[in-house]
Amino acid sequence: MSRPSPAREVPEAAASRPSPGGEVPEAAASQPSPGGATPDAAAPKTAAPAAPCRIVVCRDCCCGSPKVTGVDHAAQAARLRTGAPVRVSTCLDVCDQANVVVVQPSAAGRAAGGRPVWLGLVNDPGATEDILTWVRAGGPGLAPPPEILGLYAFTPPRRRPAALREGS
Repeated sequence: MSRPSPAREVPEAAASRPSPGGEVPEAAASQPSPGGATPDAAAPKTAAPAAPCRIVVCRDCCCGSPKVTGVDHAAQAARLRTGAPVRVSTCLDVCDQANVVVVQPSAAGRAAGGRPVWLGLVNDPGATEDILTWVRAGGPGLAPPPEILGLYAFTPPRRRPAALREGS
């Protein structure tokens, strides 16, 4: 009796598991599923899409309020959502920079050394479009920002607990 080859000794359940890259091994792709159907051989085998950049918009006491005139805050957030997930935050404690937008890198951008970029005074549609252009190109760590965004970028102050701010 000859011993079966190692490839045939893999249990059926293990053979049909996706690899770490998200692909199903070739042998499993042609096996019938438990319901009896054979997977379509022409179906693409792709990994899950990478997480995109994320955008945080401050919308509290100053940002996103009537204190910043001439800006359609809801339209700005909606426009940013066309390029990346947007999270609305309470006050980020940089009211002198209203409207504040923080562009957070994607997982790939973070792995490449990208860090969150804080943008202040984002009060015109042109700045919003520049942010979208950058995010769609990959954002922090993956694509250089349009030069004009350098005028909006700032380093936020270190955040201190409220008890320390009140006591100083």
